[in-house]
Amino acid sequence: MKPFLLALVALVVIAFGSNQILTQIGFSSATAGTSPANVRLSD
Repeated sequence: MKPFLLALVALVVIAFGSNQILTQIGFSSATAGTSPANVRLSD
């Protein structure tokens, strides 16, 4: 039971930490999905 709880705590820490890091460097799915530079046109 202890390893399972430790894994849950690690999951929460990693998820929260990565969210904070990505937010600080300016990466978000909203800006990536609406950027005019990311338009793919067929040939």
